[in-house]
Amino acid sequence: MPGEGDVKIGELAAKTGVAPRLLRYYEEVGILTPFRSPNGYRTYGEPAIARVLQIRELLEVGLTTEMIREVLPCLESAEGDDAHARECPDAKDLDGLRRQLSSIKRRIDVLQRNKRAIEAYLRFQEDATTPVPTTADGVLVLVAE
Repeated sequence: MPGEGDVKIGELAAKTGVAPRLLRYYEEVGILTPFRSPNGYRTYGEPAIARVLQIRELLEVGLTTEMIREVLPCLESAEGDDAHARECPDAKDLDGLRRQLSSIKRRIDVLQRNKRAIEAYLRFQEDATTPVPTTADGVLVLVAE
């Protein structure tokens, strides 16, 4: 049901960085549902912003729109609660979802390794640029920690 904070398709596109044409495609494949105003314009509630961003993330990790259509309602209702996930309908492509989950886990591992490496590099660089305390005549000053 339309509400006060609803946005039109152009506004949703601007807020999410997703082209209106792509938003209409999401509607066509059943992963995004707008309200229709009396004049026929599409309007979207505030939750549509988060949904579009989640759709983009799921597409980026390799899920198909069909997989997303199957799992998205469960992801929204579960919010980390396995009890709600049990209420979800059976997915048609469990093997495909398992492959995608495995791929996501690998990407997370790579991202975490890269994060640690970059943090270590930055610490090294920051330590290297920290001036070493010396006296006026250039003698190293030892500082106890």
